[in-house]
Formats: sequence, C-alpha cells, structure tokens
Amino acid sequence: MSVLSGNPIYFKHRKSLPIFFSREKILNFFKNNKTFILVGETGSGKTTQLVQYLLDSELCNKVIACTQPRRVAAITVARRVAKERGVRLGMEVGYTVRFQDVSSSKTRIKYLTDGMLLREAVANPLLKKYEVIILDEAHERTLHTDVLFSIVKDLQTKREDLKVIIMSATLDVSKFSKYFNNCETLHVSGRQYPVEILYCKEPENDYVDATLITVLQIHLEELPGDILCFLTGQEEIEAVLQSLEEKILYLPESG
Repeated sequence: MSVLSGNPIYFKHRKSLPIFFSREKILNFFKNNKTFILVGETGSGKTTQLVQYLLDSELCNKVIACTQPRRVAAITVARRVAKERGVRLGMEVGYTVRFQDVSSSKTRIKYLTDGMLLREAVANPLLKKYEVIILDEAHERTLHTDVLFSIVKDLQTKREDLKVIIMSATLDVSKFSKYFNNCETLHVSGRQYPVEILYCKEPENDYVDATLITVLQIHLEELPGDILCFLTGQEEIEAVLQSLEEKILYLPESG
C-alpha cells in the first residue's frame, strides 16, 4: 500500500500538510487505542487527511463517519476529499446534511453534521455501519455534539469494534480526556502559513460589507495568494462571493 492513494495531482499538497509528518504516529495511536484525542492547529490538515489515512491503511472495514458542526463545512470538506481521491462525490466519499444525502452503499468516508449523526443514532442506536466515529471541532461544544459525546461513550461499552476520535484545533484536553476514561492525547503541531492578527478599531455596522472591502484591499495591496474568509452562514458566503465575482472584473491584478 502506498503512503498516499488517490488523485496524484494533489499528492504534493497533501505531503506538505503538517499532519502528514505525523501519519505513522497517528496510525499507531489508532491501532493501540479505542478512543483518543487529536489536537491540531487550524490548517494542519486533520479534517481532510485523517479519514484518508485510516482508509488507505486498510485498518477500517466499514464506514468512517466525521461530524462537522455546520452543513457548509460538511459539504465543502466532502467535496475536497472526493477530489483528492479522484472519485465521484456520493460514492467512496459522501456527506449527509439536513434535507440532503449525497452518499450511497459504496460510501466509506462520510461527512455529516452532528445533528444528522444524532438523528441516525435515534433510528439505529448501535450505529453498526460505522467502525470509526470522528467528532471534529469538539471545542465548539454545540448541544448536538455534547449529546453525541454521551452517546458514543455509552456505545463503546456495547460495541468492542467501535473506535472514537475527538478532534479540535483548541481544546481543554484534560476535561475531555477525563470524560472519555482518561484516553490518550496526540498533538499535531505546525501551521502551513504564518498568521498575522489585526483588529478593527470600531465595531462594523455591516460585517459582510466590511469583509468584501477587506478582501479587495488585500487583493490590491498584498502579494499574490489565496484569501480565506469566515462568515456565519451559507447565505452570507454566497453573497460575498457573488459581489467579489462582479467587482473583481474591474480591478487590476494583485502584486
């Protein structure tokens, strides 16, 4: 089995992610622990890569579930992983969010919102189709996630084959470890890019418009590169994207 499988176009990028250098350590943790906590900085690649490492290692025979607190994240990450593996979305890699199920009987990696996994647990209490459940972004502590913690902890007493991984960028590790019977913790250090933090001097009346203006300023004044923005919902994301597509046509190239 090769170190990485999937679309060769993405191999270089995947090998540059900080988590790649902890791949063997993570797999050893997985082999030796029924439950463990993985703490990695934003940008380390844990959300997109861990599921692929587990699948490629042939340590999992059933479906790997990875929860996300928001539907946009579940959809976006699933699309990215499907591209990296060179498969059609809904086959080997799929997702389930409210009112939308893009998965099939062939799906091995499934991203879904914590609410949808909770709904599945109500209908099928043993969640037998899943061999690994990854609770991602655990630090956000949504109501659904907190309930899932209790469910999967209880479920492990009934299913010897079920493995649970708790993932987060920032986490009160000691409390979570204690809750999950003093489970082991693995830290993935490193960030792909340096981060500079700047703050607004005054509150913004319209933060969506402020985001648009900031992106355009960065585009015009900084060196060529990518710009990542965080907004509160899909509607705002699409509004900013549409505005950028309209305005960028009239702007000079960056740099």
